[in-house]
Amino acid sequence: MSILIIEAFYGGSHKQLVDLLQEELGDCVVYTLPAKKWHWRARTSALYFSQTIPISEHYRTLFASSVLNLTELAALRPDLGKLKKILYFHENQLIYPVKKCQERDFQYGYNQILSCLVADVVVFNSVFNMESFLTSIGKFMKLIPDHRPKDLESIIRPKCQVIYFPIRFPDVSRFMPKHKTTHLKKMLGLKGNGGAVLSMALPFQPEQRDSEDLLKNFNSECDTHCGLDTARQEYLGNSLRQESDLKKSTSSDNSSSHHGENKQTLTVDPCDILGGVDYQQRLLHIVWPHRWLEAVYCGCYPLCPKDLVYPEIFPAEYLYSTPEQLSKRLQNFCKRPDIIRKHLYKGEIAPFSWAALHGKFRSLLTTEPREDL
Repeated sequence: MSILIIEAFYGGSHKQLVDLLQEELGDCVVYTLPAKKWHWRARTSALYFSQTIPISEHYRTLFASSVLNLTELAALRPDLGKLKKILYFHENQLIYPVKKCQERDFQYGYNQILSCLVADVVVFNSVFNMESFLTSIGKFMKLIPDHRPKDLESIIRPKCQVIYFPIRFPDVSRFMPKHKTTHLKKMLGLKGNGGAVLSMALPFQPEQRDSEDLLKNFNSECDTHCGLDTARQEYLGNSLRQESDLKKSTSSDNSSSHHGENKQTLTVDPCDILGGVDYQQRLLHIVWPHRWLEAVYCGCYPLCPKDLVYPEIFPAEYLYSTPEQLSKRLQNFCKRPDIIRKHLYKGEIAPFSWAALHGKFRSLLTTEPREDL
């Protein structure tokens, strides 16, 4: 195996990326640690991997997320230090939110900076992630009381590039209304040379488990409603209460119209809802998914802050600047849910698909052997 993949925090999006690369590229060997105790993984995983990974003359490329202290691993294992070393940033510790500046542990950000200095290529999952990291290095290093290193940004920047997190979109057409499914297929059509459509850009023939896994992950994360502010909580609560009241009212009507008969349970065929008249007037559900690009793919209307990475991903009409704007738009959507259900997403999904990105990852992870290997 020529590609050595090391993941010190094998869970969530980190696991998703490793599994995808291993399955699609094939020429990989993977070493991981469970996604527990993140802080200890960042502190100690390099030593663990230095003792666990056997020496092999077949490795040519090392790919790791920024949780790993690449500097320590390269020092402990000089044979691995000679490989083409690629560091992938899912997030960066220089701007990761903390309650107070004093609570930010200097070591984690410092480890990432050192790892960048050792890496041959540094890859970020967005322009925002890359720029926020690079432009924060100078200020971050001022926390050192004296004898501060200089010009680190200028040393690291030439190594940096952006490759978006790749998503292998499964077939979710059976869960969506026809007009959105048709639009989705059009958005995933990638034009190659001569305007030909790449067939692999329309991944509508996956295994059943792929779509089930995506929906399971999406639904489980939506149900947590993490990070909701007061306005979101209020509208979410109202929506749920309205749906509950509707169910109670329907149940009451059913029981009163069937005196002397066995109590009946109201059941609704999802296919009838999606294709019937009631579809446009159903109650609006407001969710807080951690995986946006998947959420939009599944038919959700994105409403995001005009901040962080969101302007890079979503067109302006899906962004809000103030809590008041958020509140007003949610209010309007709740009054007219049909507007949302008829809406066809105006942004792009295809650039985030594995079909579009597989070439970049393949090129990144393949390299000519160095003479000193």
